[in-house]
Amino acid sequence: MSDEPQPQQPGEGRTPGEPQAADAPQRPAEGTETEPDTDTDGDTDGATQTGTRTGWRRLVPTWRMVLGTSLVGALLILGGFVLGYTLVQIPSANALAVQQANVYLYADGTVLARDGEVNRENVGLDRISEDARYAVLAAEDRDFYTESAVDPSAMVRAAWNTATGKGKQSGSTITQQYVKNYYLRQEQTLTRKVKEFFIAIKLDREQTKDEILEGYLNTSYFGRNAYGIQAAAHAYYGIDAEDLDAGRAAYLAALVNAPSQYDVVAHPENRKAAEDRWNYVLDGMVEEGWLSPSERTGMTFPPPKASTQSTGLSGQRGYIVNIVKDHLIKNDLVDEESLDAGGYRITTTLHKDKQDAFVDAVNDKLMDRLDKENREVDTYVRAGGASIDPKTGKVVAMYNGIDYVQQYTPNAIRRDYQVGSAFKPFVFAAAVHHGSRTQDGRPITPNTVYDGTDQRPVQGWSGSRYAPENEDNVDYGDITVREATDKSVNAVYAQMAVDVGSDKVKQTAVDLGLPSTTPELHPTPSIALGVATASVLDMAQAYATLANHGEHGTYTMIEKITRNGKAVVDLPARKTRQAVSRQAADTTTHVLRGVVQNGTATAALAAGRPAAGKTGTAEEDKAAWFAGYTPELATVVAVMGQDPETAAQKPLYGAMGLSRINGGGAPAEIWGQYTREALEGEPVRNFDLRIQPGADRTQPPVDPTGTSPATGNPTGDTDGAPDEETRERTPGTAPGQTQGQSDGRARGRTDGGTADDAGTTDGAAAGGDTPGDDTPDGGTDGDDDNGDGGVGGLTGALTGGRGRD
Repeated sequence: MSDEPQPQQPGEGRTPGEPQAADAPQRPAEGTETEPDTDTDGDTDGATQTGTRTGWRRLVPTWRMVLGTSLVGALLILGGFVLGYTLVQIPSANALAVQQANVYLYADGTVLARDGEVNRENVGLDRISEDARYAVLAAEDRDFYTESAVDPSAMVRAAWNTATGKGKQSGSTITQQYVKNYYLRQEQTLTRKVKEFFIAIKLDREQTKDEILEGYLNTSYFGRNAYGIQAAAHAYYGIDAEDLDAGRAAYLAALVNAPSQYDVVAHPENRKAAEDRWNYVLDGMVEEGWLSPSERTGMTFPPPKASTQSTGLSGQRGYIVNIVKDHLIKNDLVDEESLDAGGYRITTTLHKDKQDAFVDAVNDKLMDRLDKENREVDTYVRAGGASIDPKTGKVVAMYNGIDYVQQYTPNAIRRDYQVGSAFKPFVFAAAVHHGSRTQDGRPITPNTVYDGTDQRPVQGWSGSRYAPENEDNVDYGDITVREATDKSVNAVYAQMAVDVGSDKVKQTAVDLGLPSTTPELHPTPSIALGVATASVLDMAQAYATLANHGEHGTYTMIEKITRNGKAVVDLPARKTRQAVSRQAADTTTHVLRGVVQNGTATAALAAGRPAAGKTGTAEEDKAAWFAGYTPELATVVAVMGQDPETAAQKPLYGAMGLSRINGGGAPAEIWGQYTREALEGEPVRNFDLRIQPGADRTQPPVDPTGTSPATGNPTGDTDGAPDEETRERTPGTAPGQTQGQSDGRARGRTDGGTADDAGTTDGAAAGGDTPGDDTPDGGTDGDDDNGDGGVGGLTGALTGGRGRD
């Protein structure tokens, strides 16, 4: 580049070589034209022809800019909508929304209990009253059937308020609320609201309004842990949703807005606000034509109940729910996973009045007599009971314990206490069923004479020596089967088990209803003493078979199972079979009538009906039993001893202030009161029995010459009299006999039999029986100081030992 000075461009008002002033205006380049920029008002602002704007006007968008921006925004919104509609799919329901309680019902349809973390029972729209439907619409969305799925303005307002922290807002339409309840979580976030928007639109296209309303009514929360209108109807009024009238429905509809605040029982201070909301709902129903003004006029606020049918598991409910669940699973009716999911409506065979009667009887005759503060043994006392309709096999009542939340073990189904002499009728039934004979060849009948000597070794047993003790080591000498049953003579029944065959005894017990897996149910002589540990329910089933003339059908606890209003389980048809012959069952009943009328169970006469039964006491008084039946009902009651801390079985000596607890005491008393109340109002029925031929004639032992000493009849056999149908008298009080009757040896009338040394003729005088009564009362009172003159220490299979009844 040259060091010479460069020539300057000529400037206005400047001579060559003169520098240009700094503030002088620049001249346009040569050849450039200038013209003024004229505004719409004719002014010029000195802008160039390129349209460049200066000053404040540069801040004002042109119409082109506005139009372009609007178009771009619209395209973005449309694109976002299309994208959102495409990407947001209707999800699966959230876990909470589909979780329901299983509802357990009594046989008459009243609620027994609800089982599940979520108290919800889904019902179809047809099971929700019209008043309830319209009340909710009046409260929440009166234009539901005519509007679209979403209210955009409400959505934008809610989203804005939530995003800016001005308070949590929810969707305004029922569809949106249903989407929130059923498909999404409850958190108030912008993301959730966007999803709610798109799902609601899609849902409105895929489901009818009725389906959406049904879903909404089943998912809304009403307070008191009630999800859905069915649970709410029970929680507040103790009725089904289909029975809600306009007044009650309006209150439930008001609760949706503020469940905790509008519960006037929990918050009486908010009653005015709740009533205002209630009036708002009813007025809305009138405005929409869903309620006539005349019906509305004079309508008064229906306060909810302070306490309705409990949905919890306290009292007997928890026991029953768990027993029924076990029954369903073990019988492959419903699997455990499905039960856990909930939604089942399970109608049981239990009768509420009988269930209540059982609880009352246990409280009156046992629990109210305990003094747990001053007698430690009273803290051990437990009770179990079960009652079955012999004709149908339906379990109508159970007692399992004082309260499920305090004592969890269900005493009606536990199999860990010996049944004692309550087992002995199975031995006799087996003898008659198999036509068994004694060791000397005599047929076993109620009047067959046995040797009742204490610790008498059983004859004909191939195993080790077995010589059971009688209670208090009493020697009874020659005694009839009838008397031995009344007094629970162990020596007689252990021998009878061998005479029949202990394997046959076991099978008979199983055929009658005891599970073959019953603990300690072994075919040995001791089986007769009740060393087996059957449950109360097992025993009730077996005694129900005797009451049903030997016809057995597995017990049932379920009437019907539905889900969402539809039957989902086909219950198996009940199959019956003749477990033992009618003659065997009826003759056993014939003998057991004497136990109630004259033996160890006279307390059962309090039932005021013909009754048959047997007492039983476990070894060391750890349990006492009474198993009995009328023609209508077979019921077993057991009182058990258990340490509340260690769960160890405990003797009940001294419980209730008594020296002993035995089957003729509290168990028989509970049985008597329960049976009287359970059958109250029903006609009294007599037993219709066909007894064993010769059952009314004595079979004394045979002497070495083969002649019966009492009758002169070789082998002591009698002609087989034809089966006879006999009718019973109705007992009202215990027979008027005394201890001065020499143990009943001087009884009665003779009708073809002759009295032997033991006075075991067929006699009725002592008990007040009349000819035609199937129970000749040839037995004795046999009631000892404990009220349970039974004997019977329960020993091991082959060891002699002290026993109880």
